[in-house]
Amino acid sequence: MGKFKLIMFLVLSAFIFSCSKNNTEPDVVIDKTLNLKSAGDSANDILSNDTYDKIQIEIAYVTGFRPTVTAISDFTDFLKLHTYKENIEFIYKELDSPNEENLTLQEIADLETENRTVYSSGSTLAVYIYFSDAPSEDDVEDEGLVTLGAVYRNTSMIIHEGTIRKLASQSLAVSNADVEAATLNHEFGHLFGLVNLGTEALSDHEDVDAENHCNVDGCLMRAELQFTLSGKSSLDLKNGSYAKGQNPACVLSGSTVMSLLQPSKTARTVEVPGLDAACVEDIQANGGR
Repeated sequence: MGKFKLIMFLVLSAFIFSCSKNNTEPDVVIDKTLNLKSAGDSANDILSNDTYDKIQIEIAYVTGFRPTVTAISDFTDFLKLHTYKENIEFIYKELDSPNEENLTLQEIADLETENRTVYSSGSTLAVYIYFSDAPSEDDVEDEGLVTLGAVYRNTSMIIHEGTIRKLASQSLAVSNADVEAATLNHEFGHLFGLVNLGTEALSDHEDVDAENHCNVDGCLMRAELQFTLSGKSSLDLKNGSYAKGQNPACVLSGSTVMSLLQPSKTARTVEVPGLDAACVEDIQANGGR
């Protein structure tokens, strides 16, 4: 009888082990290289549904620096207006401050490596946006030279939220949400491949003085060239110590955004500018709406 019990115990143990082994899900290997390309390289993937029909946007933000609901709503409308992505998901991840006085793009990229959790896989395209409390290393606030955001990879973006709030506070007409939305939309325009950054320009509308920006007045993708007493300009930001080690498609200056958001003489509020006809024509030819 004892021998029979032993045999039954061994058979039952083997059965349980087999079931446990079969129910173990295999580790999913994520190819992170899909999200380590240059800005603009995934323009068609973002604009069309040919490869990805869903976009997952990870909003990583330092505690106390989460973007406004209004800005994210406006940003979502912008994506639905110009892409075929109807399935848009936002994932919010609160992070501790890196406790840095300022940041370079290389340091921002290192923080992404440490904190990013979503990557493109299957039919889902993943984007990472970091909302920082620290400003750009190259900012010169006394001269009005500040950086609001930058795109440095095909699905990676930095928004200097702390700087945005300081800038917005200087205007009675412009809100945090206005500056956030303008910055998000402008930088995402570069991920759309604008201008001549993965999406071919069908007409001659690239600014000769500002690579990958539009020369049409009032366009969201316009870059304003403004010099200070020091001789520096907003366009020098791509070549400063902030961008060293990375190859950003755009380092967006505060002066550019504020000039785009200035209200008209008769208006009491501001409106975030949209893409001009030439930019819309370009993205439509590359799979967008």
